[in-house]
Amino acid sequence: MSSQVTAPKVMGSAGSSALSLMDYQSKIIELLLERAPGKTICPSEVLPMEQKQNKELMEKVREAARELVASGKIEITQKGEVINPQKIKGPIRLRLK
Repeated sequence: MSSQVTAPKVMGSAGSSALSLMDYQSKIIELLLERAPGKTICPSEVLPMEQKQNKELMEKVREAARELVASGKIEITQKGEVINPQKIKGPIRLRLK
């Protein structure tokens, strides 16, 4: 891991559903940088408590995660194994690459 990943601050209020994919990507990176190296987050951690059950917003978070995978910044895992981000089925975790 020679490249340094930084997280810009997320714009918008915690309760706002109008966040962009870039906002979700920033929040994913911010949360991952708070974890110890190699540790993961659940995509639901990106959303405020009152939005965690919103399937549409969870899909936006997953879409943001897929874009971060495509850019080489993170990995998506299931049961500790890296998976193809286009074939997500069931619970996933995110970690810095």
